[in-house]
Amino acid sequence: MKFNKLLVIAGLLSFIASLLHIACIFGGPDWYRFFGAGEHMAQLAKQGSTYPTFVTLIISAILVIWGLYALSGAGVILKLPLLKTALVLITAIYLVRGIAGLIIPFLTTSQIIHHNSMQFWIISSVVCSIYGLFYLLGTLKYLRTHT
Repeated sequence: MKFNKLLVIAGLLSFIASLLHIACIFGGPDWYRFFGAGEHMAQLAKQGSTYPTFVTLIISAILVIWGLYALSGAGVILKLPLLKTALVLITAIYLVRGIAGLIIPFLTTSQIIHHNSMQFWIISSVVCSIYGLFYLLGTLKYLRTHT
């Protein structure tokens, strides 16, 4: 059986992102800072608040689900419900986040945006764009063969 390699890579990338989020929980405030969660999240983690853990676990779970959808589209695991729709939405989310993160911080002075560094915005946006490209190319290949 031939798998959609682009979606396999996309899924693995989502799993890696999920594991990095989990690592932040165990790494504590310094890890939250390093990965760009912001000083507020780092301080909450330092104070022992469960909020950073809760938010990080939700993000991690979403990334795992996205990885499973990529593997489903790749033909590695069983077909998940709403597969085409999910792959298109996941692709769009990664690409919009990636592209917007490379533009919006340069166009606004909003504190919501600038509580993270420009380095965070650039690196995380490039990463999201790369993930999005794997999802896009893999999803297009999937749609060509499954419509």
